[in-house]
Amino acid sequence: MPKKFSDALLAWYDANGRTLPFRTHPNPYHIWISEIMLQQTRMDTVLPYFERFVQAVPTIKDLANLPDDKLLKLWQGLGYYSRAKNLKKTAAILCAQHGGRLPSDIKELAKLPGIGPYTAGAIASIAFGKKNAAIDGNVLRVITRITANDGDIADKKTKNAVENFILQVMPEGRSGDFNQALMELGALICLANTTPKCSECPLSFCCEAYEKNLIDLIPVKKAKPCRKIEKKTVFILRCDEEYALRQRPSDGLLSSLFEFYNVEGHLGKAACRQHLVQQNMQVSDITPLPNAKHIFTHLEWHMQGYDVALMQKPPCEALVWAKKEEIQKIYSVPSAFKAYLKHLSSSSGFNSAT
Repeated sequence: MPKKFSDALLAWYDANGRTLPFRTHPNPYHIWISEIMLQQTRMDTVLPYFERFVQAVPTIKDLANLPDDKLLKLWQGLGYYSRAKNLKKTAAILCAQHGGRLPSDIKELAKLPGIGPYTAGAIASIAFGKKNAAIDGNVLRVITRITANDGDIADKKTKNAVENFILQVMPEGRSGDFNQALMELGALICLANTTPKCSECPLSFCCEAYEKNLIDLIPVKKAKPCRKIEKKTVFILRCDEEYALRQRPSDGLLSSLFEFYNVEGHLGKAACRQHLVQQNMQVSDITPLPNAKHIFTHLEWHMQGYDVALMQKPPCEALVWAKKEEIQKIYSVPSAFKAYLKHLSSSSGFNSAT
């Protein structure tokens, strides 16, 4: 069965695998950057970011020497900014300890910041041809269905069973292609949260979940705990065609990124004016903006916003004032504030809430 399995999978992949820039030129650096970007982010979102990143930062040495503000600006919109910071940390370690190159050994790779078991396996197999498994969510779904494994996919025992199966059927010489083929099958055929395309699957002949009509029941995943909800009032402070930003703390959520001035809780218009006056801000006008929501892994921000025209800039050292173009080109504002950035980019200024 191993040869029949791998032959069928690789034949399908050779005919149907997507042409991607990091597959066309699979050097270790490109594989590493793409795999980090693809963590918790969709392929169609990642592709333009990947192209822009490797063009601006073509080598590991360039990454190690990249200023933080430029790094975060290149990453703006991808979210999970700790991934970008770990890229730079790892680049510095590689330059100091590995001659500016990624190691090929999976254990050495896993010691580096931001590189977990999956990413280490992907780099080792795809970039260096090592016979290592690379198990992401797509692969877990494919293999638990193939083997009708009804264990919780978050359980280490289930992951170990999946890894053991993969290593049994993985052929010599094409480990990288084999891992990518499994990921591709999960992304294009063995779908999650919708009806999988079993009639198009090259592995349906050996899929136990398909044979036993268990596709809708596998994989088994423990329900996530409810996210904590935080309410925020966001102020777009403007004065003389400049807008106020402030930098978040250097640790914690969205560390070191820039945000619009905001406070905890939802404030009405009168309470907003009172708060701003207490902060020594001379308010000319307050206009409500549309509500917005941003979802983090374990947290949701429920935001209401206000466009605030000030008569003069307040004496507050924590605020940075910048024109629209400067915010767009220089300052890294996370996608949590995407709804309000859209107002900023409007050529006619801010739109009032309807």
